[in-house]
Amino acid sequence: MYPQIQPDALINKIILITGAGDGIGRAAAVHAAAHGATVILLGKTVKKLEAVYDEIVAAGHPEPAIVPMDLQGATLTHYQGLNATIMDQFGRLDGLLLNAGILGKLRPFEDIPQEEWANVMQVNVTSNFLMVQALLPALEASAAASVVFTTSSVGRKGRAFWGSYAVSKFAVEGLMQTLADEFSNSTMRFNAINPGATRTAMRSKAYPAENAEKLPTADEIMPLYLYLLSDISKDQNGQSLNAQ
Repeated sequence: MYPQIQPDALINKIILITGAGDGIGRAAAVHAAAHGATVILLGKTVKKLEAVYDEIVAAGHPEPAIVPMDLQGATLTHYQGLNATIMDQFGRLDGLLLNAGILGKLRPFEDIPQEEWANVMQVNVTSNFLMVQALLPALEASAAASVVFTTSSVGRKGRAFWGSYAVSKFAVEGLMQTLADEFSNSTMRFNAINPGATRTAMRSKAYPAENAEKLPTADEIMPLYLYLLSDISKDQNGQSLNAQ
C-alpha cells in the first residue's frame, strides 16, 4: 500500500493528463481535481474531454483546461506549442501523467502489419518522447515536477501474441529509467505505473470473454496515481510500480 494523500495534497498544482477523455485518464483527472489540482485534459475526442470538464466543474473543483490533440499525428511543433501555452497560462507544469495508449491487435508476430506496429509505437512511445522533450521547460519551472508513465506487465515480461503493445511498453520502461537517471540531480522525478487488470475499454478489447464486473474500476486504482503526483512521493524516482 502507498501512503494516503491529504484531501488538499494537489492544491495549486498544474497537472497534464493524456488520454483524459475516459477510462483511467478520466478517473485520474477527476481525482486530481478533487484533491485541488488544476488539470489539463488532453485527448483526441473533444466531446469526451468536455464531459470530464463538466464533471469537474459541477463538483466545484478547479476549472480544468482542454487540449484536443491526436497523438497519432502530433509532431514536435505541436508539443512545443503546448509547452508555450502552458508557460504562458500557468508558468510551470507540476505533473504529467502519460496515460494515453493503444493496444493494436493481439496476433502472431509473423502477422503484425508494419503500419500497425508503427501506429502503436507512435502513440505509446514516440508521443511520450516528444511530449516530455518539449515540456521540459515547463517541468523544470516547477519546484518538484512528477512525470508518470504507463507501463504493463507485458512490458516487463514479453507475452505471446502481444507483440507491438508489449514491445512498446518495454520501450516506455526504458524511457522512464533513462530520464530518471539523467535528471536524478534535478527537481524532476520519473516513474511508471502498471495499472493491472482494470475495467476499461482497452482491457475488454484484449479480453472480450472476461467478466469485467470482477475487475476493479479505474476509480479504485487511483491511490498510487495520486501518491506519485503529490509531493509525498518526492523520493520516488526511476520506479515501476503496480497500482494493484
